[in-house]
Amino acid sequence: MTALEEKILKEGTVLPGDILKVDCFLNHQIDVSFLLDMGREIARLYENQGVNKILTIETSGIPIAFAAAQFMNVPVVFAKKNKHGNISDQVYSSKVESFTRKNVYDAIVSKEYLSKTDRVLVIDDFLAKGNALNGLMDILNQAGAELVGCAIAIEKGFQGGGDELRAKGIRVDSLAIIDSMTDCSLTFRK
Repeated sequence: MTALEEKILKEGTVLPGDILKVDCFLNHQIDVSFLLDMGREIARLYENQGVNKILTIETSGIPIAFAAAQFMNVPVVFAKKNKHGNISDQVYSSKVESFTRKNVYDAIVSKEYLSKTDRVLVIDDFLAKGNALNGLMDILNQAGAELVGCAIAIEKGFQGGGDELRAKGIRVDSLAIIDSMTDCSLTFRK
């Protein structure tokens, strides 16, 4: 998505440790109009694929999933990071290591929201090493749900997570893929 690449170049900042800061439009302050354009593109990519649910992980994946769901007319389920008092004991759970925060947490989804009849599109804001996606796919496997594909806003292609998933035959569609990143420049995959 050329518009996303241009927005990253104009508004993004590269931080030490291969961190791309785009919180001015994607995950701290949200450019709603632009996010809806991203959601429309994801819906276009997955039209006629029989998706009946979207799965994401809190927190930054939720706005993108919501935008796509608006155009796909399906519900969004989001995995919570750690168990809260309002979730029953009947959950699917997977350990996920956060690339950005350098910690491990439990991604949890109540069993009442995923089942073997679901055809699920997984959506997230970033894909680096694939840890969050692997955790969400583990949850889908526990539920017996079918993974239709993974839609990502920004993939850091140089970290290999997306390529590893594609090599396993998993459909991964990233709206922007960064092949290299330094504090001075970003190169996008064409």
